[in-house]
Amino acid sequence: MIDTTTMTRIDQALDVQRTTRPQAIALRDHDGKQISYDQLGQVVDDLAADLSARGLGKGDRLLILAENCAALVGLILATTRVGAVAVPINARMTEHELERIAEHADPRLTVYLSHVSSPGGEHAAHAGAAVWDTPLGTLHVGATRAQAVPEPSPSDAGAVAVILYTTGTTGTPKGVMLSHGNLLFGGSTSARMRHMTAHDVILGVLPMTHVFGLTSMMVASLLAGAQLWLFSRFAAPAVLDALRGEVTVMPAVPQIHALIMAEARTRGMDRLGNPHLRYVSSGAAPLDPDWKRRAEAFYGIALQNGYGMTETTAGVTLTTNPPGVPDVSVGPPLPGVDLRLRDPGSDGVGEVQTRGPHVMQGYFRNPEATAAAFDGDGYLCTGDLGRIDQDGNLHIVGRSRELIIRGGFNVYPPEVEAALNDHPLVLQTAVIGRTIEAGNEEVLAFCQVADPNSVTEEVLQAHAAERLSAYKRPTRIIVTTSLPAAPTGKILKNRLVETFRDDLQQPAAAPTSS
Repeated sequence: MIDTTTMTRIDQALDVQRTTRPQAIALRDHDGKQISYDQLGQVVDDLAADLSARGLGKGDRLLILAENCAALVGLILATTRVGAVAVPINARMTEHELERIAEHADPRLTVYLSHVSSPGGEHAAHAGAAVWDTPLGTLHVGATRAQAVPEPSPSDAGAVAVILYTTGTTGTPKGVMLSHGNLLFGGSTSARMRHMTAHDVILGVLPMTHVFGLTSMMVASLLAGAQLWLFSRFAAPAVLDALRGEVTVMPAVPQIHALIMAEARTRGMDRLGNPHLRYVSSGAAPLDPDWKRRAEAFYGIALQNGYGMTETTAGVTLTTNPPGVPDVSVGPPLPGVDLRLRDPGSDGVGEVQTRGPHVMQGYFRNPEATAAAFDGDGYLCTGDLGRIDQDGNLHIVGRSRELIIRGGFNVYPPEVEAALNDHPLVLQTAVIGRTIEAGNEEVLAFCQVADPNSVTEEVLQAHAAERLSAYKRPTRIIVTTSLPAAPTGKILKNRLVETFRDDLQQPAAAPTSS
């Protein structure tokens, strides 16, 4: 594990690995090509020189339309090498979404990773981008924008390394500014908590255009000197095959775990059976004790859970439980992280607030939103609701804006989701509230299953009735084979009502025996 105390840029970690372990494999690309640390270092040098020649300089932004591949890793590191800021964007965004972000990010250059992403190629064609031949593939690059305004940038670890735009479909895009110090802290903490070494092979299926994949995969593996096995898109059959081979560390989200286990069932597998796999983590959604137990039985090791967000460079808390422990919290604060609850109620639930070297520098060119995100003590106000148990573990109960008020009672969506996820045929669930009248909402649940004919709304209503108080039970349960989701697997709850509008207009089913 590299000592990061004297580093001011994330690309310096590559320099260390290149010097000490030049022939070790740094990346296994989406097409199976293996790239050593020395080869990656040379590529980064070449890309940095080319970007600089194209006009990219200190404080400029490089917009990168990408899906996971070695070129994305190389471009991020090359961008930081010239003192610029990488803005990685998932290439599967619509043209409208891209235009809004590009207008706000004000990039000097835009690069399209068309060699790995057909949507990236379509965006490149729409923009009239030129072909750019690189050692990591034939990409496309837009014209240099002379009018782009560079941002003042310090020369230490406080300099902004990346800007990540948070998921959203309305309002002005919010670009989260993460410094080199943020990423070095987050990556090194992630690597240490997972005991990552140069012998590890990290499953790289989480998109590096989002903070979990960027920090816990890319930066953590770079600092540990591990090999990162990149997948441009998640496909359960291919990922399951990889998990049965050399993979030792698997950072993921619940949807990925659910789909992998569903794929395994189609092959008649009830256990993974990989003796090399030693660490599996989850995040971005609550865990149910029974689901956690099934996942641990499948992988044969403990499933660790954590909590974080883009504004906290991914990590705030993380569990370190042995297998079989029924704890479904997101664990205690990470070393060096301050955590507290604001205004906890009689049930112990309050807003989660955090402070430390993991917290963002602010929102790009949005001082009002930045000021609103912090309180007078410098704590980031996350907007998440949680409680802390007697062992110091944080339990996330929902988003403050997602809290459902039903008949004067508080309904926390994660509790309802966990109850429905407990059904063996449910892969994952999303729960939202819908206003009936002023001050009163109904509970709507959307359950993803592998086979739409395997379970009915009536059965799931009966299942919920056995586990939830009457006021927490959903008014409607929509059974579906897919839910609207971001590339990370995070369910886009703001799209649920529109996506299932026709289903919601149908009469509700009466509960039957489960």
